[in-house]
Amino acid sequence: MTASPESRGPAALAGRRVPDFFIVGHHKSGTTALYEMLRRHPQIYMPELKEPRYLAADLRALVPSPPSYPQTLDQYLALFAGASAQQRAGEASPSYLRSQTAAGAIAELQPQARIIAIFREPASFVGSMHLQLLQEHVETEPDLAKAVANEELERQGQTVRRYADHVRYAEQLRRYHAVFAPEQVLALVYDDFRADNEATVRRVLRFLDVDDSAAIEVLDANPTVRVRSVRLDAAVRTLYAGRGPVSGAAKRTAKALLPEGLRRGALGAMRRGLVYGRPHAADERLVGELKRRYKPEVVALSECLGRDLVGLWGYDRIA
Repeated sequence: MTASPESRGPAALAGRRVPDFFIVGHHKSGTTALYEMLRRHPQIYMPELKEPRYLAADLRALVPSPPSYPQTLDQYLALFAGASAQQRAGEASPSYLRSQTAAGAIAELQPQARIIAIFREPASFVGSMHLQLLQEHVETEPDLAKAVANEELERQGQTVRRYADHVRYAEQLRRYHAVFAPEQVLALVYDDFRADNEATVRRVLRFLDVDDSAAIEVLDANPTVRVRSVRLDAAVRTLYAGRGPVSGAAKRTAKALLPEGLRRGALGAMRRGLVYGRPHAADERLVGELKRRYKPEVVALSECLGRDLVGLWGYDRIA
């Protein structure tokens, strides 16, 4: 187990509320929708901050968290101070599945933790992740084939693969099985969640030992969108933030003329109407190439889960 940078032993945790469960990922696989549906359950407490990311210490240098995110154990545990003794407390940080140290850090903090992971067919995951990274201005190459071909980056002396590093499904799942009993780890398949949100959420509620008969509001949070223009999206973001003399003046004018709610709504409508659109249909040739690349991962995950994902995801037709 990788040593943590800050003590999480009995003395440090005495009398403190620690999370009971963790949604560990993956990105673009329904984690946001699951978080939103679970946090509405009266027997579950999840903080307003969906992705604290605190326990993925190995990724902090690669993907720095904003200053408002927890930087210390005290700040992290403060997120769960509002949970009652009758509630299950949890959080959702998709980076914990990619992280090589998060599983050990979670086990050190909470040995009895319940772990929830969601796996998505790799080719569709990579396509959706690419659109998300474009939206967040992490990725600048709008062509998926070029983005994947040039995904290797040097960060903090490490070679990072922006997409392939996420698609190490079997290895990621084994890290959690190495430190938690099998009954503490629930691996879900994104297809099941998309096909029947409610049934999947009720399965999660049973896994967490809370009332699974409670009413469930089905949600589709964080949908995948296409960025029509990276430059236009950047311009709208700049206007929204009020950076620069021109955008600052424009924002001050809008602030003087419109209430905050209307102002935010207008900028949001601009981004939805002009900047974002429905994703393009997948390039079948590129999808085939991605499936050939990731077929070993699908085979390995099928063996880990005892389920034929090769057939479910169409990899049986890939040589």
